[in-house]
Amino acid sequence: MASQTLTQMQQSAAIPALPGTWKLPAGRAITFQPREAGVLRVARGRLWATFDGPHAGPPNDLGDHVVGAGAQLRLLPGQRVVVEAWDSQAATWFSWDPLPAAARIAPPRVAAVVQPLSDLRLAFAFGADAAVRLIKGLAAVAGDVLAVRATRRSAELNCA
Repeated sequence: MASQTLTQMQQSAAIPALPGTWKLPAGRAITFQPREAGVLRVARGRLWATFDGPHAGPPNDLGDHVVGAGAQLRLLPGQRVVVEAWDSQAATWFSWDPLPAAARIAPPRVAAVVQPLSDLRLAFAFGADAAVRLIKGLAAVAGDVLAVRATRRSAELNCA
């Protein structure tokens, strides 16, 4: 079985039968290892997808899945999967779409930590700025008090 990357497929394939999809001919396989989360959708035919392990399922789970038309596989960044047409006589058409930024929502537990951490960072920045201004203000007041005392001593020495 020949293997090729998605980029090679795009460059060598004729215009796909379905707009916005790639044709995976029978007997060909490609490997996905996305840099960002996304969805692999089957438009026509069926794909046989094999995920790299380790697999958390039962002992006979080798990471193989058959994905039919209209179904999809969500892939995480760095996750590796090899796909090929399930039917040895017919091609399969599929699309790959990165997930939009809005769909990449942090799990609730992470969000419960991230927001307070952000608030504390902001509070620390405001607190540090206020502390610097307070120290400058106290230094100015101390300077004024010392100047007044020096003026009084000078006046007292001149009078005496």
